[in-house]
Amino acid sequence: MDKLVIATRRSQLALWQSEYIKAELKKFYPDMEVELQEFVTKGDKILDVPLAKIGGKGLFTKELEVAMLNGEAHLAVHSLKDVPTQFEDGLQLAAVTKRFDPRDAFLSNDYISLDELPQGAVVGTTSLRRRMALKLLRPDIELKDLRGNINTRIAKLNAGEYDAIILAATGIQKLGIEKEVKHFSPINTDVMIPSMGQATLGIETTTDPKIVEIVSVLNDKDAHIESTIERSFVDKLQGGCQVPIGVKATIIDENSIRVQAIVGMPDGSEYIEEDITADIEDFEVVGQNLAQTFIDQGAKELLERAEKVAFK
Repeated sequence: MDKLVIATRRSQLALWQSEYIKAELKKFYPDMEVELQEFVTKGDKILDVPLAKIGGKGLFTKELEVAMLNGEAHLAVHSLKDVPTQFEDGLQLAAVTKRFDPRDAFLSNDYISLDELPQGAVVGTTSLRRRMALKLLRPDIELKDLRGNINTRIAKLNAGEYDAIILAATGIQKLGIEKEVKHFSPINTDVMIPSMGQATLGIETTTDPKIVEIVSVLNDKDAHIESTIERSFVDKLQGGCQVPIGVKATIIDENSIRVQAIVGMPDGSEYIEEDITADIEDFEVVGQNLAQTFIDQGAKELLERAEKVAFK
């Protein structure tokens, strides 16, 4: 194959990620032409409504998927946390890359950390998962919606609209913009459990065996194991952006893996949380089994109620 076309969103971070994958592919296929084709997704266009309120799933992937199915592109690069656990016919997750920093991050110009925030401080986030975690940590703070790309969100913080905001650490680090705010501090996953696949790039392709084989060189074994657990956990619970779910699998050694997971109400009033260690050889079923443990404790009913009250 002489040429590969990567479908990508136009945001600065999406372009960084697509350029990164392009460079990685060129290491393995130096003679192959790799081109980026830019698209604007529904999630990029709707900036005044919380994503969970308009569906969440697939808002940043649909237009890229249509391009692949129409033959306009061969693959798409996604933040894996944005990729639904089920795919349209003719599409698949062909590879996941080595994980970057999976933590969420605290950003502020006036305060060093969440602990240092004064009573009633205004914190920006629209993520239901982060809202739940923040309310569990600091029930006194005021939460305010925060939409837009990374640069827009930081600009709102710098304009004084918030005392602090919470973003994924990896996006800030990739763009090298940590110093655009006075205080940038990643939050330990023991304090705030990330979303499934956070800081991993997912490479989506058609089911064309030639394309799948080409991008398979990008697949990272550890990231594959961790993301399989996380995505199967969410898939079993039938959850996504519309409900507060955090799950993080971390390989401890060659034999064992730790899985942290939490589901609950956006206001933190109710939640179910588990922290387990499992045999790494069972990674294909660990997520499903853990999800069943949550279901046995009433997780599905809890998430149904969480979805109904979110953003009302």
